[in-house]
Amino acid sequence: MSTGAKETETVGTPAGEARITWHRAATPARAVVAVSHGAGGGIEARDLRALAAALPARGYPVALVEQPWRVAGKKLAPAPKTLDAAWTALWPALEKPGLPVVAGGRSAGARVACRTARELGAGAVLALSFPLHPPGRPEKSRVDELTGAGVPTLVVQGGRDPFGRPDEFPPGTELAEVPHGDHGFAVPKKADVDEAATMAVLTDAVLVWLDGLFG
Repeated sequence: MSTGAKETETVGTPAGEARITWHRAATPARAVVAVSHGAGGGIEARDLRALAAALPARGYPVALVEQPWRVAGKKLAPAPKTLDAAWTALWPALEKPGLPVVAGGRSAGARVACRTARELGAGAVLALSFPLHPPGRPEKSRVDELTGAGVPTLVVQGGRDPFGRPDEFPPGTELAEVPHGDHGFAVPKKADVDEAATMAVLTDAVLVWLDGLFG
């Protein structure tokens, strides 16, 4: 199978059918990187697409996970408990390759990964655009979810993310900043940097972190 070759798998969960889109690695694989979407979008998000394009060539197959509510075509995400239950139910499918699994996701997906990592035995957590608090409500902190993951965790955060700027995270957080990025890692035109360069910052940071753990 060629690097990045794609195949889709459907997995039953208590919340309905979830879908995993596998981007396989042709080189000897070191760890599966499983990432899910947020509450406002799917696996077409620019950061998830960038990871699926970049990581397999370096020995990290990527599993893009669609929660049952997205597979069913619904517009609103269910309660966190339902998201966690679905993620837990599909975890054995992520372990099938027999490799360590990095639990990851963007925004709400990152929260799911953090909340369940210890219980599921995740090798690490990749938290993309972790929603540290609702916009304009720093007192509504979700930092306990992040610090409670219990495994090595990398946060990749946009420099102007209204859900938590990089300097709002607690000391000791392993964090890679995407300059000028918003919650979706989009950058303003005046920043004079294009999406390809922005995504290269993201994928390079993730690869350095993964190589440090599994290299």
